[in-house]
Amino acid sequence: MAAEGSPSFFRLNAVDRHGRRIDPLVLAAAEQVYPRAFAHGLRLLGDPAVVTDLLEEVAADVSRTLNAKDPPGDPEPIRNLPGYIFTTFKRRVNTLKHKELMMLEAAAVVNASKPAWADPARQLELKILLDEFLAQFDSIIQDMLCRYLVGFSWKEIGKVHGLSAHAAGQGSAMRCSRHARDSRFEIGKRLQS
Repeated sequence: MAAEGSPSFFRLNAVDRHGRRIDPLVLAAAEQVYPRAFAHGLRLLGDPAVVTDLLEEVAADVSRTLNAKDPPGDPEPIRNLPGYIFTTFKRRVNTLKHKELMMLEAAAVVNASKPAWADPARQLELKILLDEFLAQFDSIIQDMLCRYLVGFSWKEIGKVHGLSAHAAGQGSAMRCSRHARDSRFEIGKRLQS
């Protein structure tokens, strides 16, 4: 049991997440560098499970390399096996971090290039706010405002409702301004959040 205040490290598996076996000699070397590798990987990647999986994958790759280059009975081709594993692990962490940063930059460029109106969630929120605002009026004013928002002129709207352009615009504007003043703060607050 680990003493309080000291970090507790898990043991590495003898098989990586892809099902590849890790040589016992390589596993012992990987466990030797595990505390240092864990601290380095956690600082850059932030996820302990990813760090452990990555070290196990490196150990499995090193095991495969040793078995391919080292027939039984030959001397060990790698002099400092723990150092080799740690260096390979650091390279993989740096590569993974670099890919992560590139993906974040690409996502930021894509999001920055999208116009605000192309965001479906924002469009839905605006539609809900508009419906809540229009629900405060009777059906005639709702129709007039919807037609105006779609692009009809006050003259065209007045013809539909048997009013002059001035009466249609002024009547709906006066009734809307009172409600708009009351709800402007609330709608503005919701749009900014």
